[in-house]
Amino acid sequence: MTPDLSRLLRPRSVAVFGGGWGANVVEQLVKAGFEGEIWPVHPTREAVSGIRAYPSLDALPAPPDAAWIGVNRDATIDIVRDLAAGGAGGAVCFASGFRETADGADRNAALLMAAGDMPVIGPNCYGLLNYLDGATLWPDQHGGRRVERGVAILTQSSNIAINLTMQRRGLPIAYMMTAGNQAQIGLADMAHALLEDERVTAIGLHIEGVGDPAAFEALALAARERKIPIIALKVGTSEQAQIATISHTASLAGSQAGSDAFFARLGIPLVAGLPELVETLKLLHVHAPLAGRRILSMSCSGGEASLMADTATRHGLDFPPYTEARREAISATLNPLVTVANPLDYHTFIWGDEAAMTETFAAAMTPGFDLSMLVIDFPRTDRCSDESWNPAVAAIAAAANRVGYPAAVIASLGELLPEDRCDAFTQMGIAPLCGLDEALAAADASACIHESWSRLAPTPTIRALAASGEPVLLDEITAKTRLAAAGVPVPPGQAVTRIEQAREIAPHLGFPLAIKGMGIAHKTEAGAVFLNVSDAASVEAITGDLLTRCDAVLIEAMVPDGLAELIVGITRDPVYGPMLIIGAGGVMAELLDDTATLLLPSSKADIAAALASLKVAKLLNGWRGKPPADIDAAINAIHAIARFAEANAGSLEELDVNPLIVCEQGVWAADALIRIRNP
Repeated sequence: MTPDLSRLLRPRSVAVFGGGWGANVVEQLVKAGFEGEIWPVHPTREAVSGIRAYPSLDALPAPPDAAWIGVNRDATIDIVRDLAAGGAGGAVCFASGFRETADGADRNAALLMAAGDMPVIGPNCYGLLNYLDGATLWPDQHGGRRVERGVAILTQSSNIAINLTMQRRGLPIAYMMTAGNQAQIGLADMAHALLEDERVTAIGLHIEGVGDPAAFEALALAARERKIPIIALKVGTSEQAQIATISHTASLAGSQAGSDAFFARLGIPLVAGLPELVETLKLLHVHAPLAGRRILSMSCSGGEASLMADTATRHGLDFPPYTEARREAISATLNPLVTVANPLDYHTFIWGDEAAMTETFAAAMTPGFDLSMLVIDFPRTDRCSDESWNPAVAAIAAAANRVGYPAAVIASLGELLPEDRCDAFTQMGIAPLCGLDEALAAADASACIHESWSRLAPTPTIRALAASGEPVLLDEITAKTRLAAAGVPVPPGQAVTRIEQAREIAPHLGFPLAIKGMGIAHKTEAGAVFLNVSDAASVEAITGDLLTRCDAVLIEAMVPDGLAELIVGITRDPVYGPMLIIGAGGVMAELLDDTATLLLPSSKADIAAALASLKVAKLLNGWRGKPPADIDAAINAIHAIARFAEANAGSLEELDVNPLIVCEQGVWAADALIRIRNP
């Protein structure tokens, strides 16, 4: 159940404990124009930062809605206990020395016991900045200002929070919150509580570690229902990520792949850095998630048009061409020397002519793109004048208002779009975006959110705990038998321990044959795989040689020539649970690094989309005159593997089918590895 943070987030009274850092909190509350009660608590001072102080918690006029505690770690626990007993709404714990230290576990447990049901943020965190109501429970300077509506940013780092408040890119911040150690309240719980404030337009998360995936799943579902977009910047990798040395799957997977798959499943795009975080939040603040990837770029420079085209390609955005009729309509507003295209270089013939620019921009935007962008770089005003840019500003505002579709202005460099201009564009309903790459990454992320919201809500992921005991590596024939029972096509074959057995079964299986040494990892590299064995004498010779290196030999019918080879595997992430890895298979698995990762459960539609995203999809669809492969059979086989993993989630440690050979008709699991606990 999500804790009730309403009193802590939007307090009418704030108690501040501590003289040094606490005095800073009092000053920030006054500076922000907080209209509620401010109650400094100090045993010896009569006033803190000019505000009357109270000698103890008992002396306060009433239980505070929020408390900021800036005393030592042990005294913090006592104050939290007294606040909880007195009916306070919640507390921010500034002190360190809890779970982040080697000897802090007991102190952390004591803090939780003292808090009971009262919400506690931290410890080891700065607190929160509510710029909507001026509730700045914050012990340091910050660069934010009061707003009527805006985005919320949550981070585990107080320093990152401070830096983000100092941005000059025109991002209206409604809330800035730090999570600290997350002893009681996690980042997802904090974000969940902010969904209740209708003044919040979007949420950005800076995440160092996902402690509770279920809480993020609940957050994503609630945000989806309320149509509040969320984006995230995920940093770091899990130190507990499993490092397995047996299968190709384990070498291709990793905790970053798990994070990518998890947040993609939730419809929370991951951005690459802080600039992208800021720009994406700005776009989402001004416009709802973009309905698609059809974009228009307008600039007065061919160089900028080319840069936009190249950059958009990296982000999967599309510049749809104009119809002949629309080109003629746009041409009528321009000099005859201008060639009409998308991206549009409208030249400088109409620069400074507000009426002409308005007509050109409106004509270009009329088809209704998912986002229409005007590239405009303002000069530095300490050395130059920006007066001649005003007609362009008025023109894009008028055109956007006339057409009614989402519009943005983009500066090629962040510093070329000043903060006051950003504020003005936002008021016009035009998203001000700084930097070409960041702006187009923002458009990509925004479209991803709409795409996710258009699909059915995802089911919770499987995170069954592994069974006790050491994992056991199944031999290939046992692994294939279990997969075949689950609906995965495998070639007919048999394991032998004597040459006489090989001589007997070979004619029944039919030539050519595949012969493999069992119990050998990476058999191809070890020289333990022989394909297209076409006669009995070769069968006997190869079997005899392999039996000197292993206890058993697998003899199988050869799989027909395939059109593509895939790797399909399952590995266990310590945070996200079983992961399904799909990629280019065979000996190319690690060389090409062409993979997609899904969490379980995964539908056939999920698997189809993952296959389509791979480079090897070109082979599946027919390449250089070859027929298309049986993609439906591949999807069914991969789904069967996924279902097998779901059914054995508590015991399956690792699974590797490499290659899954996809033919014109049908598929075959040519090799399989399973590592399982208590099989």
